[in-house]
Amino acid sequence: MFDGRPDITQLPDLAEGVGRVGPVRTRMPIYVDLLPPCNNACPAGENIQEWLRLIKENQAEAAWRQLVRDNPFPAIHGRVCYHPCETACNRVELDGAVSIHSVERYLGDLAIEKGWRFNPPRNNTGYRVLVIGAGPSGLSAAYHLARVGHEVEIHDAGELPGGMMRYGIPEYRLPRDVVDAEIKRISDLGVKIVLNHPVHDLLEEQRAGRFDAVFIAIGAHLSKRVEIPSVDAGKMVDAVDFLRNVASGEKPKIGRRVAVYGGGNTAMDAARSAIRMGAEEAVIIYRRTQEQMPAHAEELADAEQEGVKVHWLRTISEVSEEIEVEIMELDEWGKPRGTGKFEKLPADT
Repeated sequence: MFDGRPDITQLPDLAEGVGRVGPVRTRMPIYVDLLPPCNNACPAGENIQEWLRLIKENQAEAAWRQLVRDNPFPAIHGRVCYHPCETACNRVELDGAVSIHSVERYLGDLAIEKGWRFNPPRNNTGYRVLVIGAGPSGLSAAYHLARVGHEVEIHDAGELPGGMMRYGIPEYRLPRDVVDAEIKRISDLGVKIVLNHPVHDLLEEQRAGRFDAVFIAIGAHLSKRVEIPSVDAGKMVDAVDFLRNVASGEKPKIGRRVAVYGGGNTAMDAARSAIRMGAEEAVIIYRRTQEQMPAHAEELADAEQEGVKVHWLRTISEVSEEIEVEIMELDEWGKPRGTGKFEKLPADT
């Protein structure tokens, strides 16, 4: 009943309509559980926002222990990881990404300085696991397996553990004492590392050692191959083999002028290492533009600062006394295509 007074609310007609005496929902919310952008982008799956919170509260050791729950190599990652976490950081849109990479390196170095060690496993499961390969994958697997109480043994064909961390990354970027310190921490956890031990028969190796499981981590020591006509194949050097030889203390024979084909971070490392090995000139030949190169901008800047030159939109067509390169251009889809124009570049290697 309505008496015409505007200050009195009408009663709802419950027979025909919906009561409005309380909140009425006509839609159900959908709850989505997502990782923070930095965590989601982290290749190691670190709980980044948690250890950042701890370091902010001046709990450095607690932050380090939170970090190594996911990644046993913070001092190494803090030097060589290309921090996609910072690219994904929300603060990029506000002022600038949080310096996650630098904080991780700080925690890793602080742990080495303070002598922090991993907590020993609480129990022994009685299972034995064989890991083949002492590179980053094999060492990480051994670490996580040992933490839950398994007895882990690593067999590696090399003289020293580390894999590509030791033999694929130049020492000026990753000091070997840092690699040794982080690997020793895993050994101190109880992981046994057997070196100079190539595995030829997997099943026999497993039976002889009475292992319950095997994790194969034989590494990524192969370069990408390209077919380049060459009059003198001796002038062609594989970049990964070159970096491995340099890291092993050898002195690969290279000429005074070195040309590196490719635009990735390995190409930058090879060119910078060539200069350190005595080359008078190192040039990088890349068939796309600077904006399209896979190498990170800071790697290119460091290489150019050391004297490395880059020839953009060039591809090698033949190697003889000199290197013949074809000048490229981008088509309407941004892909390189040949122009039919060629030029010569002097190069010994």
